[in-house]
Amino acid sequence: MPKKNGRVSVTRETSTGRNTGFVDNRTGQNMTRPQFVSEIRSGNYSDYHVRNINGVPTPASNPDGKKGNNLG
Repeated sequence: MPKKNGRVSVTRETSTGRNTGFVDNRTGQNMTRPQFVSEIRSGNYSDYHVRNINGVPTPASNPDGKKGNNLG
């Protein structure tokens, strides 16, 4: 389940695969999905954006052509 690629890693997910917990690999800060969404919208994570998936704001990595560094 958790992957450590890039600045942020997923630490928790639901049984359906929705990412619910994250950690900033540089600072060690743990964040919930709503906290990470807020940080992205505040401009603190420029390599990430927020998608609306089934009505839920969801963090996503910005596309860069590399397969190994997506949130997951």
